[in-house]
Amino acid sequence: MALAGRTAMRWARLRSPCPAATPLCLPPWLPTGPRACQRLCSSRGKEKLDMSTYPVESIRNFSIIAHVDHGKSTLADRLLEITGTIAKTHHNKQVLDKLQVERERGITVKAQSASLFYSHEGANYLLNLIDTPGHVDFSYEVSRSLSACQGVLLVVDANEGIQAQTVTNFYLAFEAQLAIIPVINKIDLKNADPERVEKQIEKLFDIPIDECVRISAKQGTNVEKVLQKVIEKIPPPQCNTADPLKALVFDSTFDHYRGVIANIALFGGEIQKGHKVVSAHTKKRYEVNEVGILTPNEQPTHKLYAGQVGYLIAGMKEVTEAQIGDTLFLYKQPVEPLPGFKSAKPMVFAGMYPVDQTEYNNLKSALERLTLNDSSVTVHRDSSLALGAGWRLGFLGLLHMEVFNQRLEQEYNMSVIVTAPTVPYKAVLSSAKLIKEYRKAEITIINPAQFPDKLSVSEYLEPTVLGTIVTPQEYIGKIIALCQDRRAVQKDMLYIDEHRVILKYLFPLNEIVVDFYDALKSLSSGYASFDYEDAGYQAADLIKMDILLNGNPVEELATIIHNDKAYATGKFLCERLKDAIPRQLFEIAIQAAIGKKIIARETLKAYRKNVVAKCYGGDITRRMKLLKRQAEGKKLMRKIGNVEVPRDAFIRVLKRQTDK
Repeated sequence: MALAGRTAMRWARLRSPCPAATPLCLPPWLPTGPRACQRLCSSRGKEKLDMSTYPVESIRNFSIIAHVDHGKSTLADRLLEITGTIAKTHHNKQVLDKLQVERERGITVKAQSASLFYSHEGANYLLNLIDTPGHVDFSYEVSRSLSACQGVLLVVDANEGIQAQTVTNFYLAFEAQLAIIPVINKIDLKNADPERVEKQIEKLFDIPIDECVRISAKQGTNVEKVLQKVIEKIPPPQCNTADPLKALVFDSTFDHYRGVIANIALFGGEIQKGHKVVSAHTKKRYEVNEVGILTPNEQPTHKLYAGQVGYLIAGMKEVTEAQIGDTLFLYKQPVEPLPGFKSAKPMVFAGMYPVDQTEYNNLKSALERLTLNDSSVTVHRDSSLALGAGWRLGFLGLLHMEVFNQRLEQEYNMSVIVTAPTVPYKAVLSSAKLIKEYRKAEITIINPAQFPDKLSVSEYLEPTVLGTIVTPQEYIGKIIALCQDRRAVQKDMLYIDEHRVILKYLFPLNEIVVDFYDALKSLSSGYASFDYEDAGYQAADLIKMDILLNGNPVEELATIIHNDKAYATGKFLCERLKDAIPRQLFEIAIQAAIGKKIIARETLKAYRKNVVAKCYGGDITRRMKLLKRQAEGKKLMRKIGNVEVPRDAFIRVLKRQTDK
């Protein structure tokens, strides 16, 4: 009786948020609860769409690309409203930015797609829109999104004009041979100057002024004209439904209840529930459980046809099974795999460790699922004497690292320790013994502990980037001084118009990776913008700096730096350690050393008992005897005592922000 009562109460709880919660809806092997039921029922309750009414000629696939904060997501919101995809309300802000970190920071981190239905001159069109990030650290998302498109909307702020990332994104689209429609946004602002921006676009990109569309995405002015231009200027995809199935996986996410959800672009054939598909990468076979389009929420369809963009659920339970850039084809109908994507090249490396080692397996699972959604992160296992087992992760930039860390905390409730960021150096070996050991003459160093001795190396190489700075001309002097301080070499200087200048510099990557962007924004009152691209390696005078505590090196605090910056960095680290390490009963010498040479030192004084407190006057020799005995005791204690650096002291010293 008691058991029957509990069962009834359980189903009563399930029914309250979801009327469809029946024993048929939730099988006994699945997690129970309102959220589980809602997720399972959400797709079942929707009527499936018939996508056969949209032939290839009626499809337009396009992305929105722009610099940070030029209004991409706002334009996407208006396009969704005009086509009736979402209802018009005042709450429609960043509709496609679904992540908590995106809403908190006001930036797009993940490219998101949505299918729009639009009627133009009596014909119905299917428009597949992909909203992309604007920050340089997420340019891999942009290049991936462009592979599923035939054209782009290049959005430029009418007030700020062309910025560094605008130039980079234009060339990404230009190299992919996509149709480019320039859109000048924010014409409603008081200081907007669309005529000046049109001249910039014509001068830099060689696009005629009459092709630019002036809009205000916030107020909806002229946005309808953008949709008409998309239909007129962007060509339909070049593919055929009669061809064998060929689907490109360009993004994927992990759902705890349904496994991997893959975003696909069809370059041939058709796909429906029940089809048997094979992955060209893993050679595994799957049965399709569901296909559909994103509007921007999941909308199941009967089939997906060539030229269309949508999602697929096929029972992939392991995160390693859905490789981004993979090609899917029908079982027993193999096809030539699509080229896929060029793998992202990490620019910044950092160690990541669980705060508590008992959380290691949970963090491992969280990292696997998050790297499925963000494939530009590279992961290698690592360990540290002080911080335990962990990983060394490679990121595309510092903001990318911060956002990844924030997503781990918000989406997976993981607290982690992230060490100071480093860049990948190279060493050309001259020692035959080391060449035989590594089986190559040039090695990559991502951890200072692997730094080879100078005697066995012919030269060290450091990574460089070609930086593009767009700035108002009144800040040129300050910015040139900043670049010279960071060991940069000027390559080009071009005036866009009478007010704005493009500067091109060759930077060592480690000089810009931490605080260069902040310093640039401060000097230019926020007006300058910065973007960079990989420029290979160059020879450099690199050294390994060790931190010694009472003569014993601390492996976790070793760093690779340029010889010119060694003294300043060593002094700073010693001062920081002096504040972080608790005082002992004996004196601690904190030293920065390059090989055998000490370049900086701080002394942490010992706790000292007042041994002469009991002397009330009398002969001075009595006082001296007591002090001498105490000094001898301290000296002995220093010889046999070990300095244990507490974990929180490591965290304070290694954390990225310099609390000056």
